Amino acid sequence: QVQLVESGGGLVQAGGSLRLSCAASGTIFSFNALGWFRQAPGKQRDLTALITRGGTTNYADSVKGRFTISRDNAKNTVYLQMNNLQPEDTADYYCYADFGSRGTHWGRGTQVTVSS
Repeated sequence: QVQLVESGGGLVQAGGSLRLSCAASGTIFSFNALGWFRQAPGKQRDLTALITRGGTTNYADSVKGRFTISRDNAKNTVYLQMNNLQPEDTADYYCYADFGSRGTHWGRGTQVTVSS
């Protein structure tokens, strides 16, 4: 069983930056994709950024040019660097891991609040 633990969330002013981290522990399998999803109050959980095993990245249109997803395989950690944060980015951010036939896992989330 894999456990995903997010960290790095908090309160920042518009224009500021945060870096989210997601550390995986337990039984680690080869992954198809790692990513970050976010869910604002009253809205569905949507993809924010994704990185595949081969290194291909995908971003929501709203964060392109501002957010960068990366991974450190040696540390079993995936990161989300968030720059020029805006109030619209306020949400709970969830780490996601897709292990293909072995299933998917979610973190419990970390809150990001951006003040105007």
